Amino acid sequence: MNVLRIGHVKLRVMDMPEAVEHYEKTLGMYKVHEDEQGDVYLKCWDEWDKYSVILTPSDRAGMDHVAFKVRQDSDLDTLHERIEAWGIGTRWLPENTLPDTGRILAFKLPSGHDMYLYAHKALVGTQVGTINPDPWPDNVRGAGAHWLDHCLLMCELNPETGVNTVAENTRFMVECLGFFLTEQVMVGPEGAIQAATWLSCSTTPHDIAFVGGPTSGFHHMAFFLDSWHDVLKAADVMAKRKVRIDVAPTRHGITRGETIYFFDPSGNRNETFAGLGYLAQPDRPVTTWSEDRLGSGIFYHTGELVASFTDVYT
Repeated sequence: MNVLRIGHVKLRVMDMPEAVEHYEKTLGMYKVHEDEQGDVYLKCWDEWDKYSVILTPSDRAGMDHVAFKVRQDSDLDTLHERIEAWGIGTRWLPENTLPDTGRILAFKLPSGHDMYLYAHKALVGTQVGTINPDPWPDNVRGAGAHWLDHCLLMCELNPETGVNTVAENTRFMVECLGFFLTEQVMVGPEGAIQAATWLSCSTTPHDIAFVGGPTSGFHHMAFFLDSWHDVLKAADVMAKRKVRIDVAPTRHGITRGETIYFFDPSGNRNETFAGLGYLAQPDRPVTTWSEDRLGSGIFYHTGELVASFTDVYT
């Protein structure tokens, strides 16, 4: 049983032409498919599976589901048994419920977010191929995002009532799905409340993260860039295209990533994220941030939180 990586995020958008233009011209993705329901499927130039983002028409923004790819089809049966034994209900979606994708195991996280697991998606290759490839293709546009890197989900956290779906999600992801914890934020009396977690199933600092808030929702999805210089170039692209920027280029203390946050036309937050940060391994000691240093953890340069970063999500 092995969860490999994040596979795709399906987002609700309120104006499809505007959304497609944003993901193509700002981030540099490529439209690969549009289905009969009007959903649009996109990929980045350095991804080999057919798509990593699905845009679906809606009257409200937010995430429909996040999907992770597992190593082989039999892993889905093993995970089905484990998730059901955990007490979480599952449902099977047949092959090609999503285009060019095998059967899907669908369920809800303790926080209420929808998650899909699948083993097969059509392999179409990267823009540079696998035989004597160039470092990048000639037709890179916008920020030139390499791949969908991770997502962060807001989870209901209410210390007064004892509700903490950050901790519930984290325990489920680690004990049931085989992720491992890389970093966490501990708050409250004696630092006893797990208020945010970053988890990996690969070698990157996080494939998914959970942060506590008044309600559950979607915070952002992130796209990988090579370097700090590429993050600055992405900011130039956004300024030129009049994209609404949430947080200007800076560095995280948590994950050590170099970053810029911005919004698509529907208000869904995106991130361009650069830097390996560190080699994530299951036996690496967990990094813990205390409540008094949270500002530095999120925005290392200023050490100060930006209100919209924690208060605005879809």
